[in-house]
Amino acid sequence: MVTALYAVILAGLLIGLAVQVIKQRRRHQVKYMDGGVNALTLARSAQGNAAEYIPITLILMGFAEFNGANVWWLHATGIAFILGRLLHAKAILNDAMKGRVTGMKLTFGVMVVLMVLNLIYLPYGKLF
Repeated sequence: MVTALYAVILAGLLIGLAVQVIKQRRRHQVKYMDGGVNALTLARSAQGNAAEYIPITLILMGFAEFNGANVWWLHATGIAFILGRLLHAKAILNDAMKGRVTGMKLTFGVMVVLMVLNLIYLPYGKLF
């Protein structure tokens, strides 16, 4: 299953972002929330944003694969999504705007393509 490959890679990204939060918590001795520490706010934002977009995109990808979408569409969307998530996370952690915008454009673009693929490959004959 192609989606499993991208789920594994993106799980690694989520773990990496969680480690960034842990590092900031330890460095600044903050137990809850962000303690008013900008670096921790940024790390939490990067992790939270990834946690919001990764699951639904993997669900869309898994459904597209299940419905019979071409494997190359799955790889193209998977690679673009990973690139978008990496650009976005790096930009947030560095408090930069440019990578965030590009990362979100890629993220939303992939989501729209997966939505369309699911509509195209949806087995309409089995819906009713």
